[in-house]
Amino acid sequence: MAALAWRSDSRRSGVQAGVSMTAGLNRRAEQTGLVVGSAMAPGTFARSLGPRSAVDQGMVTALATTLNYVLTVAAEDALEALAMAGTADEVPGEVRRRTLLVNAAAIPAGLVLHRMLQPRDDEHVLRSLARQASWRTSVTGLGGLVFAGANAAVHRADQRIGAQGRLARFPWAIPTGVLVAAGLEWQRRRTRPEQPPRGPEANGEDGGNAPVLASLGTGAGVAAGMVGLALAEHTLASSIGRLLSRRLPGSALTWRLSGHGLALMAMGGAVSALWTRAMQKIESGTSVVDPFLEEADHRWALPSCSGSEQSLVPWATLGREGQRHAIAVVRPQPVADRPAGVPDLSIPAVMKRPAVADPVQVYVGLDSAPTARERVDLALAEMDRTGAWDRSLLMLISPTGTGYVNYCAQAAVQYLSLGDAATVTMQYSKRPSPLSLGKVAGAREQNRLLWLQIAQRVRDMPLARRPRVVVFGESLGAHTSQDVFMHWGTLGPEALGIDRALWVGTPYASRWMQQVILYSRPDTDPDVVAMVNDFGQVLAMPAERRERLRYVLVSHDNDGVTKFGADLLVKPPRWLGDGRPPIEIVPPYSPRGIPPSMRWRPLTTFFQLLVDMKNAQVPGSYLASRHDYRPDLTRFVSLVYGLPATPDELDRVDTALQEREAARERLFAQKAEEVRAQGAENPG
Repeated sequence: MAALAWRSDSRRSGVQAGVSMTAGLNRRAEQTGLVVGSAMAPGTFARSLGPRSAVDQGMVTALATTLNYVLTVAAEDALEALAMAGTADEVPGEVRRRTLLVNAAAIPAGLVLHRMLQPRDDEHVLRSLARQASWRTSVTGLGGLVFAGANAAVHRADQRIGAQGRLARFPWAIPTGVLVAAGLEWQRRRTRPEQPPRGPEANGEDGGNAPVLASLGTGAGVAAGMVGLALAEHTLASSIGRLLSRRLPGSALTWRLSGHGLALMAMGGAVSALWTRAMQKIESGTSVVDPFLEEADHRWALPSCSGSEQSLVPWATLGREGQRHAIAVVRPQPVADRPAGVPDLSIPAVMKRPAVADPVQVYVGLDSAPTARERVDLALAEMDRTGAWDRSLLMLISPTGTGYVNYCAQAAVQYLSLGDAATVTMQYSKRPSPLSLGKVAGAREQNRLLWLQIAQRVRDMPLARRPRVVVFGESLGAHTSQDVFMHWGTLGPEALGIDRALWVGTPYASRWMQQVILYSRPDTDPDVVAMVNDFGQVLAMPAERRERLRYVLVSHDNDGVTKFGADLLVKPPRWLGDGRPPIEIVPPYSPRGIPPSMRWRPLTTFFQLLVDMKNAQVPGSYLASRHDYRPDLTRFVSLVYGLPATPDELDRVDTALQEREAARERLFAQKAEEVRAQGAENPG
């Protein structure tokens, strides 16, 4: 019989025959998993927000297909256990017939339930999980029927040509799944147009998909890995099932479901261990001080900046990012002893007008004081020392996870205000942003405590002397600063005396962003807040709308950081719906729109966007694309913060910001090369 032919030891008798039959049924579950996993694998090569390397593609394909395989095997085992319920005699033909009937019934049942549970923006996670479970049930049932049909056809062909089982022993589940995928892809291309080039390639960078040969090699490796995984998972789950069935009521097949759970836990533990190890390596790199800064001390900082000789914040406690921040201040006067190759980028040289004040930069590092309360007190004392309250603009900045502050945003404010501005920043983590997600709550409370104190101090000042208070945040800094106003809508910033706010690259996980952008709330005025891809979209707004804007979120359409979220695992996002913005290339702005051919795929889209998020944060050319917002900032700062300038002044600031970035990177690189050369000459 076909069910017994799945095992080479099918000629056993008695109890051995029963064990072989059960193993054959288990084998069917694995083969169904291979069919579904193989059918899902080609979809992992579809383009998403940005290009992927061969290694990136291998990660996406391996993770998505492996999880599809494991979940499908577990679902098929559940269907087989349902088919065997109430069956006293495990007759192979009867069990096979009942299993096929259950598979067939699972398809419409799952589809009906899936349609009943349509996605909602604010749905509970249990609803999302139930919808995915129903979809998985339908797919598993279909995969089981497809494999059964293919398996029967192969056995007939084997018998007809007299191959004596050699043809039947070939793992036909994988090519069967690939053929199914080819049919689905053909159908998809008939109904959805192909996307034009987008992302970094639209700005002149190389942005194609992973190399074909490397991708094919990756696919072959993943297929081989799936076969190996099938054998390992089968052995583990079967062993657990037999062990538990000897000691507890129920069949080995029923208890084998526990084996799938343990396999998922083991897989999750392995991925977690690899991820943690990789992140620790990254974290160790962020704590290394730049060779260029090793020679720097407080003399590099202006007296109006933290870390200077007069500062209450010691230079050594600023850390790498705080020290970089201190020396990045725009100089109010030309500097005579500039490093070689660095042009005069002082306020008078760029703005063609003298500075009206020395810019104030208050920065309190995580090591500057042991507790959040003490860091807040230190920041307030430093504001008193520097005269921050006397500046006309007070800019509250929440940094990224490492403590980084966007130099272009800070410099644009200092140029356009002619130095009449003070910035206040408190570090909350020394790790990269992906490792700092657990610090968001602490950062929120630290920001809230400082900003409440500042709001109180400003309210106590005479009306004529009060500075305008604005907020800036980038990436995780946008998240941690927006969290201060969570559940308050746009009334939150107003209550804290925040006049304006500019956020760039806001992570998808920001609840405040979702509340004010996605939902209609009584505490939110939709006319004062906007999310845009580029400045051109602001210019396209009616003049009345632009004048009312107070809180602006700049989020590039091709930035994976602004799109990636855990809910991609279980439900399609709104930005992939029918109302997605069309693809547009409008120089010099960031590429607009979402590819029309991009669609949500369970598991696959999650891993694709995970890679897109990673790649979006890789430093590159000075381009308004993905997670690089530097070229956007001059005009947004001018408009949002109410710092008017002529077109010529804005162009000069743009040029100065790019020159500053290039000069800083060049100086750091030169010093690093000198250190490497000295190490080569003096290896001891």
